[in-house]
Amino acid sequence: MSDLLTLVTEPWDDYALIDSGDGRKFERFGPVRTVRPEPQAMWSPGSKDWDAHAEFVPASDADGKGQWQHYREVPDHWELTRGPTRFHAQLTPFRHLAFFPDMAPQWDFARERLGPGSTAMNLFGYTGVGTLQMSETGAELVHVDASKKSVEGARENATLSGMADRPIRWLVEDAGKFAAREVRRERRYDGIMLDPPKFGRGPKGERWEIETGLAPLVADCAALLDKKSRFCILTVYAVRISALSIGELLRQATAHLPGRVEVGEMGVREEARDLVLPTAIFARYVND
Repeated sequence: MSDLLTLVTEPWDDYALIDSGDGRKFERFGPVRTVRPEPQAMWSPGSKDWDAHAEFVPASDADGKGQWQHYREVPDHWELTRGPTRFHAQLTPFRHLAFFPDMAPQWDFARERLGPGSTAMNLFGYTGVGTLQMSETGAELVHVDASKKSVEGARENATLSGMADRPIRWLVEDAGKFAAREVRRERRYDGIMLDPPKFGRGPKGERWEIETGLAPLVADCAALLDKKSRFCILTVYAVRISALSIGELLRQATAHLPGRVEVGEMGVREEARDLVLPTAIFARYVND
């Protein structure tokens, strides 16, 4: 494996981390400014004057839910763009806004390695922003998520982006079961992106726990790659797992292939002071 890397999301027209500190972060999503909890922001904020539209207040239990406290009117959803991809943002009960901006460097990395005739799969694809970013290359995509609502949102984003006719299969499936079936079918992919949650449920009540489910899923994903495949990207949030651990897991799974495994942290650059707020860890197989 290579040395630890840091991948940084830079501000773009429709997204920015404005400021952070005291366990919170102040962000701009198009015209809407939000405050959300962020344990990694252990420093002091650059400013105490955070003029937000809404702030997320977490619940006392551990299921990740909470509620938004509104200071100004916020629409049910609104449109954002990143390049040709257009998508809806909204305030969800799980504190995020229906996409993950810190994935931007991974989207760019994948796009650089795909093109017409390529095939790629996005597991735990959520509302499809990453899928659509990869689809911009002309590649054929398989988008998999256990949530029917998320897949419906992804298809709406495809229509919003003018990509409804792109070669994308939208599947409401349990990611682990689908990957295992693809192995049995002897399918192959040029690239795979997987962004698993800590906990989750499949469409038939299947239980997902990252500590027990990740290793077999990574093994199946590696079996779907061959010597001509370009990448497999694994991102992990909010778990007590090291980047070195998931890097070694992916390295062993792809030991039969050429290429290398990169590991490190992902973060977002703050506008106020140019510091980087860490958000996730990653490991990715790369075959240049």
